[in-house]
Amino acid sequence: MIIRTIRHLDGPNVYLYRPVLVMELDLEDLAGRETREIEGFNERLLTLLPGLQEHVCGLGVHGGLVRRLEDGTFFGHVVEHVALELSTPAAVPVNFGKTRVTDNPRVYNVIVEATNAPVMRLLLRLAVDVVSRLVRGDDVSDLPRRIDDARRLLDATALGPSTAAIADAAHRRGIPVVRLNDESLVQLGYGVHRRFIQSTVASTTSSVSVEIASDKQLTRELLTGAFIPTPWGGVAATEAEALALFEQIDAPVVVKPLNGNQGRAVTIGVTAPGEVIAAFRAATAISSRVVVEERLTGRDYRVIVVGGRFVAASERVPAQVIGDGRSTVEALIARVNRDPRRGESHEKPLTRIVLDEPAHAQLAAQGLRATDIPAAGRVVPLRATANLSTGGTARDVSDDVHPDIVMLCERAARVIGLDICGLDLIAPDISRPLPDRGAGFVEVNAGPGIRMHHHPSEGQPRDVGAAIVDMLFPAGQTGRIPVVSITGTNGKTTTARMLAHAFSVAGQVAGLTTTDGVYVAGRPVACGDMTGPRSARAVLGDPAVQVAVLETARGGIVRGGLGYDWSDVGVVTNIQADHLGQDGITSVDDLVHIKSLVAERVREGGTLVLNADDERAVSVADLDRVRRVPKSVVWYSLHPHGRLVDAHLTAGGTAYFPRNGWIVEARGQVLQPICRIADIPCTLGGAAQFNLSNALAAVGAGRAMGLDPAVLASALASFAPERENPGRANLFAVRDGYVLLDYGHNPAAMAAVAGMLGLWRGRRVTCVFGLPGDRLDKVACDAVAAAAHAFHRIIVREDRDRRGRQPGEMANLITREVAKLCPNCDCTVIADERAAMCEALESMQADELVVVFYDDHHEVHKILAGAGATPAAAGLAALPSRHVSAAGAATSERVDRRHSRRPVIASARPEQWA
Repeated sequence: MIIRTIRHLDGPNVYLYRPVLVMELDLEDLAGRETREIEGFNERLLTLLPGLQEHVCGLGVHGGLVRRLEDGTFFGHVVEHVALELSTPAAVPVNFGKTRVTDNPRVYNVIVEATNAPVMRLLLRLAVDVVSRLVRGDDVSDLPRRIDDARRLLDATALGPSTAAIADAAHRRGIPVVRLNDESLVQLGYGVHRRFIQSTVASTTSSVSVEIASDKQLTRELLTGAFIPTPWGGVAATEAEALALFEQIDAPVVVKPLNGNQGRAVTIGVTAPGEVIAAFRAATAISSRVVVEERLTGRDYRVIVVGGRFVAASERVPAQVIGDGRSTVEALIARVNRDPRRGESHEKPLTRIVLDEPAHAQLAAQGLRATDIPAAGRVVPLRATANLSTGGTARDVSDDVHPDIVMLCERAARVIGLDICGLDLIAPDISRPLPDRGAGFVEVNAGPGIRMHHHPSEGQPRDVGAAIVDMLFPAGQTGRIPVVSITGTNGKTTTARMLAHAFSVAGQVAGLTTTDGVYVAGRPVACGDMTGPRSARAVLGDPAVQVAVLETARGGIVRGGLGYDWSDVGVVTNIQADHLGQDGITSVDDLVHIKSLVAERVREGGTLVLNADDERAVSVADLDRVRRVPKSVVWYSLHPHGRLVDAHLTAGGTAYFPRNGWIVEARGQVLQPICRIADIPCTLGGAAQFNLSNALAAVGAGRAMGLDPAVLASALASFAPERENPGRANLFAVRDGYVLLDYGHNPAAMAAVAGMLGLWRGRRVTCVFGLPGDRLDKVACDAVAAAAHAFHRIIVREDRDRRGRQPGEMANLITREVAKLCPNCDCTVIADERAAMCEALESMQADELVVVFYDDHHEVHKILAGAGATPAAAGLAALPSRHVSAAGAATSERVDRRHSRRPVIASARPEQWA
């Protein structure tokens, strides 16, 4: 077996609402073979991994997998279950898996949940190797070692305990959490509410205060100046200065780096000049300047202050072992380290004790060696400092802290200016006020570890992570911005642009993703097809963005999942035959399954806006998985006389449709006009019904997001096609004729444009026509059939990127189909898009209309600019025809007749309906 690719879908996806890995696995010579055909394989597999006997598999009962193995199942399926079984000993237990054959019967997609993607990636590779070796009967005795490798990788890649505690607290509050790198940098919230957290340093934490806290001498000076007790001491840059300070301070003293952490190179209890020199040299390995200070006596406490308020306190105990009269110090350490709460570093609640040079020195000070056997009950300290990072433990004392000490800690945090602050306090007893001498604050820490408070060795856990989240997002705040996600086959780009423009008119900063690029406040920040999860995350991570409008396309969903967790409004414009044959999509039902993910992830109480004129968009509302989260459904329709909309309104629902030349909002039987259709330039006077449908979708989404009708009317009226919606139904006047640019590239889009052209009779119509090469032949032929009869002349071009087709292949397919359907049509091939368009313009007759289905709209706009083209957004007024008036009257009258039976209670003045 060969692994072709492993993809990480980091957001909600078509398989699971949590992250998954998708492995493309080529079975090679195992293709078509079943487990029962390999002698002894099932026995070897179940002996190696007996836990597989409990897997229910698709049968839904314990032992289901065993039955499948006995009956015979394919090896891609076996790999899936082996990966799931290995996840438990690797400490990343997951239980979701799925295996699907692709178009190639040799190749399977193996999908597994991925709470930790690097570890599950390793386990997938390990599962393939294990199954392959079991098939061959090879040795697999190294499996325990390789699982240990996975656990070590988990330790290296998992969020640290402090960051994880904060992320967990945010999840519980419903605040979005996005991990940004392989370390512990995490984004909490979206857009203008975005906050960063790394360990316990937040984006709200003052960098100046962090610098102050890292300078122990400056910290002491500020605290002392505020009459907060600290040990007396000073800073030495040379050994002589260190000795001079030692002479001024009553021994014993503490020698430590000026800029250190985690107790590194800290020497406590120095009593002689020679010890001062040795401690100074050790400290200079960390910092060029060294602190020599008075040693305070008492218990070692860590106090956490968040947002200026006391949150938790722990008494810290240095790493130690207790003798049993039989075991050596080494054996006692090994026994302590077997505690599952202890890890190599910060990945576990506690850290393993290391028998290193400082530990040997501490033993020597007690007259012990690592091979000695301490007496039963003897406490043997192994560190002078009580840091958890060196194996110490912690006892929660939060309920014991005296109010005077609480006030002192809060004041110390304010003096340094830290919003998340760890204070190291030496005191005889934290339940009593500090004595006048011998107690005080020895350090103030920015980014203090909080695992000791969440997982104390003794006492009640304290949720410091929740306190940090509450500081960053006070009660009632979710960290979210309004999110609209728009999917469908056609119209989603125009709808997204309309809606983002409406938010801009309302004075809000909109982040927009489209097939054309990413925009913030109407300005481009990235170009290209930006409809996948990466672009969505870019918008949601921009602190200027107040509302996100996300065009969400099939490709991004399939290859990367969604770039957000929940939306407030989801829009499905239509679902038509397109992209068949790509990414394993074989039918329009597959497209429904993929695009309905947008509907599924509309939050509880949100709104789903659906096109009542598209049967597959209608079907989305009836999907069980969409209904699991209660949400409102709003319909929009060009033909609202249907039973669906009528029944919806009768039940008190909301719908949007055209009436009397207006876009109308209907809430039950109450109608409210929103905008005159003739005032919307992109509808081309009402002829571009597809853009009228897009406008209805935008209005429905905008109203669901709380936009005022007047704002929407102003936005639609100022939505100039050539400026706000480049490349989508843009009409230009060129010399004595007209050019219409559109991105139609599938049968439904071609049919929509052809329907509009049917209203503009009495003139010659030329088409520059091409289709993407990755469309199935049948889809390409359907597109030709939808459009061919609308044109007198067709110039066939080819895309620059032929997407797997040979040169001329797609052009020949189109010309053959045109010849079959319209033998009298003038059809020629000019493969180069620029040359094809130039030919259409040069041969243009008076009053002729040239329709360009383009590949590169930047290129065709350059050509139009060179030809002196000017916008002709007046639409039908620019293309007079006896069939449709400039105001779209024929369309309006038809709609009005269909709605004459419905009562109208308008909130606008009657004359507005004229």
